Amino acid sequence: MATTVRLRPPNNQLNPRSLLWWRTRIALIVLPPVVALAILGTLSPLLLALAGLLAVLGIGFGVLMPMWWYRVHRWEVTDTAVYTRTGYFWQESRIAPMSRIQTVDTVRGPLQQLLRLATVTVTTASAKGAVRIAGLDAEQAADLAAELTRITQATPGDAT
Repeated sequence: MATTVRLRPPNNQLNPRSLLWWRTRIALIVLPPVVALAILGTLSPLLLALAGLLAVLGIGFGVLMPMWWYRVHRWEVTDTAVYTRTGYFWQESRIAPMSRIQTVDTVRGPLQQLLRLATVTVTTASAKGAVRIAGLDAEQAADLAAELTRITQATPGDAT
């Protein structure tokens, strides 16, 4: 008898260090143009004002958006499926049934390594693409990848 997989909100939050990860990524994007405009601002007060505006907007975005993302982004794994919810203004909920999982990967970029975080990527036969759970504790991500591998090996189906 087949188990029915239904769309529902996932229960688990990301690791709280993901807030620092997101904020640092934002800072790495906003800081170079602010510095460049501030240096050029010695030549023009307009460029200095633009640097200040960009800095204020970047700080606001860097403080508020990660808090919002942390509240929205959720994940959960059961014996039948992987559930995720992501998004900013448009939220997306996804289900990856265990029988459809093809590969499970973990990725740790340099900043994630520094913060002991990782991303678990679950590749399925879906045209929508892989399901990603970014912002997990690195050890938890490794355990999750092992658990997903164990569950998918025991799940009947051809993952196509």
